[in-house]
Amino acid sequence: MDPVGLSRANLARVVPPVRVPGYDPARVRAGIVHLGLGAFHRAHMARYTHALMERRAEALGWGIIGAGLLPGDLRMRESLAPQDGLYTLVERDGAAETATVIGSLAGVVFAGETTEPLLSRMEDPAIRIVSLTVSENGYCLNPATRRLDPEHPMIRADLAAPARPRSAIGVVVEAYRRRMAGGHGAFTALTCDNIQNNGDVLRDAVLSLARMRDGRLAGWIEEHGAFPDTMVDRITPVTRPGHLAHLEREYGLRDRWPVFAESFTQWVIEDRFASGRPEWEEVGAQFVPDVAPYEIMKLRLLNGSHLAIAALGRLMGHRFVHEVMADARMRAFMAALMDRETGPTLEPVPGIGLGDYKRTLVARFANPAIEDTVERINTDAPVNLLVMPIEASLAIGGEVELLALALAAWMRRLQGRDDRGEAIEIRHPLAALLQEKAAEGGPDPMPLLSIGSLFGGLAGQARFVGALRRWLASLHEVGASATLDRAAREGRLG
Repeated sequence: MDPVGLSRANLARVVPPVRVPGYDPARVRAGIVHLGLGAFHRAHMARYTHALMERRAEALGWGIIGAGLLPGDLRMRESLAPQDGLYTLVERDGAAETATVIGSLAGVVFAGETTEPLLSRMEDPAIRIVSLTVSENGYCLNPATRRLDPEHPMIRADLAAPARPRSAIGVVVEAYRRRMAGGHGAFTALTCDNIQNNGDVLRDAVLSLARMRDGRLAGWIEEHGAFPDTMVDRITPVTRPGHLAHLEREYGLRDRWPVFAESFTQWVIEDRFASGRPEWEEVGAQFVPDVAPYEIMKLRLLNGSHLAIAALGRLMGHRFVHEVMADARMRAFMAALMDRETGPTLEPVPGIGLGDYKRTLVARFANPAIEDTVERINTDAPVNLLVMPIEASLAIGGEVELLALALAAWMRRLQGRDDRGEAIEIRHPLAALLQEKAAEGGPDPMPLLSIGSLFGGLAGQARFVGALRRWLASLHEVGASATLDRAAREGRLG
């Protein structure tokens, strides 16, 4: 039997165990616009919203318009528009998995050529939340100050043609301007990106650009807008052709762009909204007065560990995170990193036992069903995820040896070859500069550390530089595997 092509018209033909919406997706009305519609959003916020729609008919008014801002996002429209915005979410926990058709998308907009259709949707007063997952690079920040960079090419372009913005920040500012001009209320700008104090960072960037345009606009946004902090967590690998084949083979379902994710999910949100919000707490989200402890915990323990093992794992030739974690030395490295270096920089986190949380992370990373690639992490995760815990540990007189090893691996990877001589593609906004400095320094980290926009004042921290220099030299001399053995012999992994 031929697979069923996913669409509203074909929902009745989808058979168990695939779960289909318990509501009519045709009745979903837009209340949210999301910038950066990718796998993570569809596994996370759209999943929470779908679950709420299953419980409450009034939640159908919180449908999501998904937007792609980059030319490469054309796939979003080509895949989801013919499916009426429907897609399949496969949630995996070890050998078990569930497949659910998600119906919370109210439409998709491709804004990679022009943002006008997207802005037209955002100025509609029915849109009460504009959410974002555009990665840290999408905020056009100066890496050193973590403030909006007025010299960023996209910001300069937005200032030259403010009614036709290209950046996510420019789109949010122009949408606010249109709402103000039309006498409509402000929306909540809800970031779901892995950035410390992400709501404050977004607010500052938006207000900075607004002030460059019009002081009155900035004042209106400051008075009426809202920028809650959030912490988001769900490991969601990039969709691969094998995922599509798995759906057809196991479930008889043809989906152009499904999402595969782990079963674990977490969402902590500061309860500060400008014009109402969905009752996501009914389906597992946690609303708190202060997100910071949860956010820092996740950034340092999960994201920092992810980048640390991904950099070392890629040098050893591993493709998937679970392959890295199958190495007992890497599991010991990650556990010691959290216990000795990143964990001690944390304040208590309400309702969270850090010991259990760390053990859960090791198990999640080792889950072979997820097939998350180390290159996704190496490409998407900013090096700041290592720099900030290094700075925090140095500030309290803590250990930094394993953090230095992690950063050394990140630097060694910039040579563009792994330990077996296979090519590594370096994708980073500063890729050319990074590779130039890596080639200049070789086993000497100082040329790279001189990039103050990335590494701040670490070049002046003698204790840290000594450890970094030692590990980077070892990675160049004997490779990642032998360097891990050296760390084990020195008792750093036990």
